[in-house]
Amino acid sequence: MIVIMKPKSPLKEIMMLKQKIEMDNDVSVNVIQGKEYCVLGLIGDTTTVDAGKIRANEFVENVKKVQQPYKLSNRLFHPDNTVVKIKDGSIGGDELAVIAGPCSVESEEQIVSIAKDVKKSGAKFLRGGAFKPRTSPYSFQGLRVRGLELLKIAREETGLPIVTEIMSTDMIDRFVEDVDIIQVGARNMQNFELLKQLGKTKKPILLKRGISATIEELLMSAEYIMSGGNENVILCERGIRTFETYTRNTLDLSAVPVIKKLSHLPVIVDPSHAAGIWWMVEPLAKAAVAVGADGLMIEVHNDPVNAKCDGQQSIKPKVFQKLMKDIDKMINAGMSREYDVVNI
Repeated sequence: MIVIMKPKSPLKEIMMLKQKIEMDNDVSVNVIQGKEYCVLGLIGDTTTVDAGKIRANEFVENVKKVQQPYKLSNRLFHPDNTVVKIKDGSIGGDELAVIAGPCSVESEEQIVSIAKDVKKSGAKFLRGGAFKPRTSPYSFQGLRVRGLELLKIAREETGLPIVTEIMSTDMIDRFVEDVDIIQVGARNMQNFELLKQLGKTKKPILLKRGISATIEELLMSAEYIMSGGNENVILCERGIRTFETYTRNTLDLSAVPVIKKLSHLPVIVDPSHAAGIWWMVEPLAKAAVAVGADGLMIEVHNDPVNAKCDGQQSIKPKVFQKLMKDIDKMINAGMSREYDVVNI
């Protein structure tokens, strides 16, 4: 349930109403101040809450029941878009945020070289896998802790904040200390113990959609993180498993406007993992921008043929440079990334 206050309602009256609702009912109340309205979000069992009694308050505009099981990630609870700030950059704001780098960290020379290339082309964040979840136990599993150290060196060399995937709860302290954005991969989207522990941190979390997950399940996973107190969540559409076998996954571009209608959280798109084919990354990235994505996550490798992981879906630095120029042209031509999905 949400309570929408009238514009310019006194803060004193808002807080008094909050306290009264909490005293009279077994719920907690979050106060969300938007640009125009202040919203009170009721969390808990609201079945016994008397909506009519709340509406009688002279400063209340309206009371609405929320049917969706997710509350904190729900746009009704938070009408304004969330902007996650990371050092000097942000995701969810007016500018498109681009995360780029190799699937896995292979050496200091490799990660530093790619970091410099993607930064020169306009990327704001560096991705690179230190710990790699692989389908086969015999595949390259990443350099692990050494990979984290190499990512830190690349960050020192370029100033780019680093994004890398966490695999288990026992690495949380190390990731909070060393990593700028902690990625939760598709395989761990419903690792609820991991999500709950990440919710106790304030570190930005990039949450990827599971290969067979619905949009509601993705938002419920975000809810696990946010219910722990961490509101710095970024959602990532990376393709879902369908009956089509030509591509690695099927990129669900419709998820972008749907999520932006249902949730205030920023949403980015990973065309590399969606297609699994390097030459499809460019058109899918442009399509993601066109439907309103807040950012892109793209795999870039200087020698894809000899990459230790996912070389077939990685583009070369020169291709990435061209893609970034093409996207700039799209945006400069007046193409808006924002749509009024809230009132559709």
